[in-house]
Amino acid sequence: MASYRLYGLDGVSKVASGERIEADDDREAIEAARKRFDGGHCEIWQGPRLVARLKRDGAS
Repeated sequence: MASYRLYGLDGVSKVASGERIEADDDREAIEAARKRFDGGHCEIWQGPRLVARLKRDGAS
């Protein structure tokens, strides 16, 4: 399992919240972010690497 950080973003793309999760891979981390932020704007990071940026419409 790998450590990821999920950052919820506000309306001007500033970090509004953050939490650490464990996931087997990037795909699992992205799915966890979609569930936790319920379609909200967020970023998924693994260390210094941006894994994905999810927008409110669900696009990455």
